Amino acid sequence: MTGLDSGAEPVAQEPQRGRQAHAGRRNFMRKVFFAGGATAVATMGGAGAWAALAADETGATASADPSGTPTGTPSGAPTGGPGAGGPGNQSITEDFFGLTTDGKKIDDLFTVHSEGVATAPVIAAANAFLAGLSATQRSSTQFTVHSTEWRLWSNVDAYDRQGVSIADLSDEQQALGKALLKSALSADGLETTERIRRINQAAGEAIDNTDSFNEEAFYYTVLGTPSATEPWGFQFDGHHLVINYFVLGGQVVMSPCFWGSEPTEIDIDGTTVSVCKEEVKASLAFINSLTEAQRTVAIESTTKSNESMKAGAFADNTVQEYTGLRGNALTGAQKLKLLGIVEAFTGRAKADVAKARLAEVRAHLDDTYVTWTGGIADDSAFYVRVHSPVVWVEVDCQAPGPLAGAYGASQGSGATQMHVHSVIRTPNGNDYGKELLRQHYLTSPHHR
Repeated sequence: MTGLDSGAEPVAQEPQRGRQAHAGRRNFMRKVFFAGGATAVATMGGAGAWAALAADETGATASADPSGTPTGTPSGAPTGGPGAGGPGNQSITEDFFGLTTDGKKIDDLFTVHSEGVATAPVIAAANAFLAGLSATQRSSTQFTVHSTEWRLWSNVDAYDRQGVSIADLSDEQQALGKALLKSALSADGLETTERIRRINQAAGEAIDNTDSFNEEAFYYTVLGTPSATEPWGFQFDGHHLVINYFVLGGQVVMSPCFWGSEPTEIDIDGTTVSVCKEEVKASLAFINSLTEAQRTVAIESTTKSNESMKAGAFADNTVQEYTGLRGNALTGAQKLKLLGIVEAFTGRAKADVAKARLAEVRAHLDDTYVTWTGGIADDSAFYVRVHSPVVWVEVDCQAPGPLAGAYGASQGSGATQMHVHSVIRTPNGNDYGKELLRQHYLTSPHHR
């Protein structure tokens, strides 16, 4: 598969260090599903959008016929565990449609316009990162903006990823990769990524399996060519950590993002390092702010299963009706605590990106629903879902998994705050910025 060339001269030779990146990634899958994905966009966007998406890196050629229909009907999460992204779920089986409540997208929620986000720093950082790669590295790292690569992410450690891993990079290249993350994330977001990686390494050492669990098996890919006017983005993908970052002019869509850890705290060189505590604390603060009558509506069950997540990896088209307590039943103070759950995630982006995202969420706060499963004590395992037309958040305390031995637990025993998975998404078709991308192809004169 041939990636896009950034046009810059390579400044580095291929480094030979650490665990090397997996060379191949489901090329056959891309060939099979690109045509279907383009068909869906063409159906929604007409011949201009169709033609704009026709040339994929697979070499597939698409007909400029706007009358086609999507090849797959939106459905719930893949079989084998709801939204788990676990073994057996690692495939795309239908065109992208997005999270919905009934299989029908709500129109006019997202529009192409400037939100005043300063994207110049992330553009510069992405260009510097690409320029620092060798030609071979770039060819396996850079894809077209409409590539299925966006959707091929997973929180599973053993997943066969594309791109260039931290282990594949020289010290200078690693610094350029970190600068890219720093340009997109807040100080809290960058620290969270670093802690997830450090804990992954320490836990791997604790169970004597750093081949699978380490701080280097995290991969960069760039989608499109960094630009101030054209759509592009990047992905950072690894165990318990996935960031999708789409850019179009003065707009950014940072979703889906997966943040998790097992354990959520561990001793590293005599210091306790913890992560994913903000979302847990904010969730418990919200549920405990409710009256008994409100909790009766919000809490589906006081029993927490081992895994509850519905829209993790490979669950882009999850259909989930609204359940639980609606935002219009909350007091002003309770609404602030509800926003606190969302802010735990949006706050990991730069301040201007977070501000724009929260404004979007606030506009639909009365139509936001919260569903809870599990206990409400400070140390309780629980699952919470925050769901509105424009945001989807899940925080899921799961049972001990493959790193259970790192904190004295038994794999498969009861759910615990020591193993947390969480995700933030944009329903109704704007994960990966796909709705903005569709509108861009429809409205930009050079794409007509």
